[in-house]
Amino acid sequence: MSCIRFQNVFRRLRLVTIGMLHVPALPGTPANRMSMPDIIQKVLHEAEIYSKAGIDALMVENMHDVPYIKKNLGPEIVSAMSILGYEVKSKTKLPCGLQILAAANKEALGACKAAGLDFVRVEGYVYSHVADEGFIDSCAGEILRYRKSINADDILIFADIKKKHSSHAITADVDTIDSAKAAQFCRSDGVIITGSSTGDPPLKSEVNNVIDAVDIPVLVGSGVTLENIDNYARANALIVGSYFKKDGYWFNDLEKVRIDNFLRCVRSIRENSDYTQ
Repeated sequence: MSCIRFQNVFRRLRLVTIGMLHVPALPGTPANRMSMPDIIQKVLHEAEIYSKAGIDALMVENMHDVPYIKKNLGPEIVSAMSILGYEVKSKTKLPCGLQILAAANKEALGACKAAGLDFVRVEGYVYSHVADEGFIDSCAGEILRYRKSINADDILIFADIKKKHSSHAITADVDTIDSAKAAQFCRSDGVIITGSSTGDPPLKSEVNNVIDAVDIPVLVGSGVTLENIDNYARANALIVGSYFKKDGYWFNDLEKVRIDNFLRCVRSIRENSDYTQ
């Protein structure tokens, strides 16, 4: 069922490329220097670059709001992300999702509902971990009940497994496959596999092992580049942010030639593989 829902949203089942829109620091956060109209203009400019390049989907994230907080997220952040999501979706007509850091999963789902978006990236869906924001507990039961209560079952929930920038010592006896199976059991619409930090790729073997172990979509959520994309040819989706930026650094602006070259490679892999979607 999850694969059908995935295909209905993205129109294919393999190597969907999701381009990251790293939102400039929002009002109320330490690094904020831009007004909301200027933030909207910058995000829409990047969304247009992606769209013209032929990206499959987009995801909006408040990456520049460092340091993140895990509780008592200001209503101004949720409001801003809702507006940005709506504007991006309206302008590009592409499948679009969002993530609100850190672990603001219900807030992100609510913003998706308000903006008419398609998916949300969730931290701490199953099991718990320690991040630099503190202890992140599991949320599957809570967020699925919230999704039902706001009539948002059409919004896909993609769950990070053994999330980057986190310590997993408390679940050291639970490997990535076990975590992925738990997410499937708890009705996730897909799992996201990452390396240890932003821009750090996961092991090819780990991704393939999870693909073989579960019956839900598997997304690669960090470190995918033109040089290593062949390692993840079996993945349902690739979430790419850093590589599309100048010098491959997440803080920089998008560089169109990187996007074009990457998507050309994706198309070549699709055309020269056994995949039918």
